[in-house]
Amino acid sequence: MRKNGLVGDKYNLLCREEIEKIHNSSLWVLEETGVSVDDDHFLTLFEQIGANVDRNQRLVKLPPNIVKEFVGMAPEEILLAGRDPENDLLLGGRRVYLGTGGAAIHILDLETGKLRDPVLQDQYDLAWLTENLENVHFYQCPVVCTDIPKEVLSISSFYAGLAGTRKNVQESATSPQAATDIIEMAAMIAGDEDALRERPFISFVTSWMISPLKLDIGTARVLETVAGHGIPVALSSAPVTGSTAPATLAGLLTLVHAEELFGIVLAQIIREETPVLYGPVPAVANMRTMAYLGGAVETGMMNAAAVQMANHIGVPIYSDAGQTDSKLPDIQAGYEKAANIFQVALAGGNYIHHAAGMLESMLAVSYEQFIIDNDINGMVLRALRGIEVNEDTLALDVINAVGPGRNYLTQRHTLKYARSDEFYIPDGADRNSRVAWENAGGKDARERAREIAREILSQERPQLIPAKIDSQIRHRFDIRVS
Repeated sequence: MRKNGLVGDKYNLLCREEIEKIHNSSLWVLEETGVSVDDDHFLTLFEQIGANVDRNQRLVKLPPNIVKEFVGMAPEEILLAGRDPENDLLLGGRRVYLGTGGAAIHILDLETGKLRDPVLQDQYDLAWLTENLENVHFYQCPVVCTDIPKEVLSISSFYAGLAGTRKNVQESATSPQAATDIIEMAAMIAGDEDALRERPFISFVTSWMISPLKLDIGTARVLETVAGHGIPVALSSAPVTGSTAPATLAGLLTLVHAEELFGIVLAQIIREETPVLYGPVPAVANMRTMAYLGGAVETGMMNAAAVQMANHIGVPIYSDAGQTDSKLPDIQAGYEKAANIFQVALAGGNYIHHAAGMLESMLAVSYEQFIIDNDINGMVLRALRGIEVNEDTLALDVINAVGPGRNYLTQRHTLKYARSDEFYIPDGADRNSRVAWENAGGKDARERAREIAREILSQERPQLIPAKIDSQIRHRFDIRVS
């Protein structure tokens, strides 16, 4: 079952001493520098646990003992359920899952190849694509839909995801009321809210921190709502080297680790044992233009190191890998994505978002890129499985039977493993001879991926939300998905 996951423990950028240095430096930042909290309600919450609160400066400082106490309340493992156990994800340790990422404001049209604004139908279609891609394990709503009002944007996106896939659906909420409505809708599908908490097939991401070190009050209120209901939530903070974080990788890791520790404490204040994901999204700036670089190799390095920081405090991690600065599904997209997904997966990132479909530094997605990334993810997962060494795979009897100078083509052992998962076979790659490739039309990887995407999208789709419950949801909420 996918719930058990594959373990990534083959890549450690930081030694134990370096992990301790970063962690202790982050504790120093929380105690000496503090976090800006410009809201009386949240200041009171921190006062009640004994934090050092300066109401004049609107500043909260956390002593190390408080950080240790409240971080220790966070679960070490979190279940992000699918609507069936086959799609369950058990996050924790260094178990690896790969999926989509969110908030793109453009999409490449599958037919014209031109950039356009995403609409709600795209959210549903991309969910169905995810449902049919074996190496895309969860669905974080990838696009911001432009054809529906903001007040129903969150619930409509969640609904489109749930209508399109049985895998775990994650999205942000635009307000506390939107979060409440989404949880109520999901509880209607689950049976009730207790059943939803037991098998949470939805989860939330909250960008609750404005780096550096400033609580986003509006999003913190959404976090308070989600945590209050006991639904899993990723704590996303996204500092960038040289602009909203120090210019060094170690400096950024120190800052973002401090921010994440603060967020975990806040979530546990709201509700003890709130299932939270340590959620750094560290990024690199182009030091000549200060533009955001999604595909920089250093982004992968910091995300791989962040896995070790999350493991150090015993909290599952919301990892980032699979971005690219390329505007098209091209060679640049391929090498930038592969370099960073491999790093973070081999390090053991639990919930690796942005690993399907993303282009242009998170600004755009592409249907065909989903297909290409499914193959990249498949290769990554094959590497994670490693090499199985046992009596049968060592093949001594076969080597002896074949002897010198002959071949292994007719051996049963060869047939057995040719039909096994010993070798990963990409769906979209061409491995034929040049003549065969030319006879098939000489199509490049992007065009082959387009054809696969079209084929999946043309399939008849089952109704994943039962008709009776669907009717009740539409009666209760303003759902814009037809």
